[in-house]
Amino acid sequence: MIHILLAEDEDAMREYLKRALEKSGYEVTSVNCGSKAAPLLDENDYDLLLTDIVMPEMDGIELARHCSKVSPQTKVMFITGFSGVALRAGDAAPQAKVLSKPFHLRDLVLEVERMFTPESASGLN
Repeated sequence: MIHILLAEDEDAMREYLKRALEKSGYEVTSVNCGSKAAPLLDENDYDLLLTDIVMPEMDGIELARHCSKVSPQTKVMFITGFSGVALRAGDAAPQAKVLSKPFHLRDLVLEVERMFTPESASGLN
């Protein structure tokens, strides 16, 4: 089973995303900020870090940088409502997927599925 670490500071959005991903068959650990997610990356193996970019304490870009150091096999997907910030995220983590808010849950689930298809793993996607 694919294990996702979700870092999203907005409570309603975090619960909404967590439920949708779990309903689609993923195991999800969720936290409300990057500073709570970072130690989890140190201690556990995750297949995907799904993080908001703009969060208090430690933003998603800082979190992705930490992830690349302590868990380089973990894929990263950013979610954001700020298009200008998305460009900065691409510079910080060029392999990461960026999903802009608002989005439909089916789009999120499809993007997560694509990240773990054999074609994606081989770089053909």
